[in-house]
Formats: sequence, structure tokens, C-alpha cells
Amino acid sequence: APTRRLALRVATMPRDTNHYGTIFGGVILSYIDQAGFVEARHHGQHRWVTAAIDRVEFKAPVHVGDVVNFYATTTRLGTKSVTVSVEVEAERYSDGTTVPVTHATLVMVAVDRDGTPIAFRQPATA
Repeated sequence: APTRRLALRVATMPRDTNHYGTIFGGVILSYIDQAGFVEARHHGQHRWVTAAIDRVEFKAPVHVGDVVNFYATTTRLGTKSVTVSVEVEAERYSDGTTVPVTHATLVMVAVDRDGTPIAFRQPATA
């Protein structure tokens, strides 16, 4: 089975909130992007860029003071890209319970200095 790793743990701050007192979805998306990068780096110390993020649906809000965990799993290894699944969970500041927030699938591409995709590993032989 693929390895599920804790890629990021973030304590949420008031600066990250919308006017309803919950964390902006875009802030969570930014951390998802970073978690994808952290996972991709397990496959080589290259320049990794985000080529795609699939649909992200929020199941629960994130509140100020919650600690948010981003778990990453590599689900596909290509020649120039990796596909990473990121699961997001919030540890509630109020009572310590953990709730699922969202998940996303990202395609991360290894690139050279000019931004051209590069082969980061040899393709598997049949």
C-alpha cells in the first residue's frame, strides 16, 4: 500500500480568517499545494511545480486555533510527474476532536531551471 505521510501541520491564526471567523478556503488550498510539494520531494530533489489540482470540496470549516494536518500519499509515479493525494483534517481547538475537512489530488511536475518538464526517474520496465 502507498505510504501516507504527514506532510504539514499548521496552527491557524486570525490573519487567515474571512469575515465569518473561519479560515479562507484559499489558505487551505495554499497549504494543500505545499503538502503536494513536500510529498513530491520524496521522489527527488528537483524543482517541483503544480500542474493540476482536482476539485476541492470542503466538508467542514476550519476555525482559528485549530491545528490542521495535511497527509500526503503518492498515488502515481510517471516519468516527469507524480500524482499526490492530500487529505486535510482539523484538530479542534475547543475540544481536541479531529474532523475531516477536505481532500485533493495534485499532479506535480519536475522541471529544469527554464520550467521545462524533466524526467526525474527512469520509467519502470515491464
